[in-house]
Amino acid sequence: MNSDTPLQLLGGLTAREFLRDYWQKKPLLVRQAFPDFVSPIDADELAGLALEEEVESRLVLEHGERPWELRRGPFAEDAFSDLPERDWTLLVQAVDQFVPEVAELLEEFRFLPSWRIDDVMISYAAPGGSVGPHFDNYDVFLLQGDGTRNWKVGQMCNSDSALIDHADLRILADFEQSDEWTLEPGDMLYLPPRLAHYGVAESECLTYSVGFRAPSAAEVLTHFTDFLGQFLPDEERYSDADAQPVSDPHQIQHDALDRLKALIDKHMSDKDLLLTWFGQFMTEPRYPEQVVGEELSEQELINYLEQGAVLIRNPSARMAWSELNDDLMLFASGRSCPLPAKLRELLKLVCAADALHIDNLGQWLQDEDGLMLVQQLVMQGSLGFADE
Repeated sequence: MNSDTPLQLLGGLTAREFLRDYWQKKPLLVRQAFPDFVSPIDADELAGLALEEEVESRLVLEHGERPWELRRGPFAEDAFSDLPERDWTLLVQAVDQFVPEVAELLEEFRFLPSWRIDDVMISYAAPGGSVGPHFDNYDVFLLQGDGTRNWKVGQMCNSDSALIDHADLRILADFEQSDEWTLEPGDMLYLPPRLAHYGVAESECLTYSVGFRAPSAAEVLTHFTDFLGQFLPDEERYSDADAQPVSDPHQIQHDALDRLKALIDKHMSDKDLLLTWFGQFMTEPRYPEQVVGEELSEQELINYLEQGAVLIRNPSARMAWSELNDDLMLFASGRSCPLPAKLRELLKLVCAADALHIDNLGQWLQDEDGLMLVQQLVMQGSLGFADE
């Protein structure tokens, strides 16, 4: 995608202009970002997903047994029959992993790294439905799918922003409105992290939320150091060879901190290990239990493909690749695999193609490393055979 091509999705801005002026800085309202948009899923189908065990869903009732009552799915079939006529919202996570037509919407956002995209959450709201004024710690695009919703935006927030006393929901105690819009089907609102926002359904409506993964500093430090620990021998410890005699044995001298910092920096600055951890972390699937492979030999794989079989990415799998010194690294569903540089085009194909078949895989099936890579991705579960 050319970063200097004006995009309807961004209201005529180029990707470069959007990233420079709006991304993680300020909101952007785009009228008819998706012209004549027709939602690929309706309210009844969304409610049906909320009945499934493997789907993450929630109900928020502004006036339930207590203010802002939260109910968690999966729900029983009669769960929606006794709901009030207004002021409630059903939220279903990762609908893109269960409805291919919803996943196709993500193709419009390919001017951003795919490994940054988290999921597409869809909410259905009865008139007046809302989840209250709140803020998120990640970027989000809010696409109106059906009906109309009023959005107010307010102040920038942080961990010190006052919240109401609620065990389950993070609702702001104070909301300082700065702007307001009503969105119709096809309209989209981009919001940067930590910006307070408050959406209220004016009619029955569906709203698509395209959210982005943004690991916190605490997550990075905790998970990366745990990852590093796997590679460090027990005998590598704090040492103070050539230390000088101390005048007070109870005082921790600053030269001890310098040695400690050098020990930490030695490993924390290992860029190869950082890349390996980051690729694995950012491709971990939301629902790992959905990434299940099947055993097959290389010859069986070739036979299936020659008979017309088609491979597609598991909807729950995430994949990315990077350069590592003179070689390449593939990250697939939380795992990493070093590969020779000659497979660069195959890696791009595997990560980007809608489908893999004998026509686009042909030459790679003649390469021992290429064939093994495709086989391993099927056995791991990141790739699977499309249903007939």
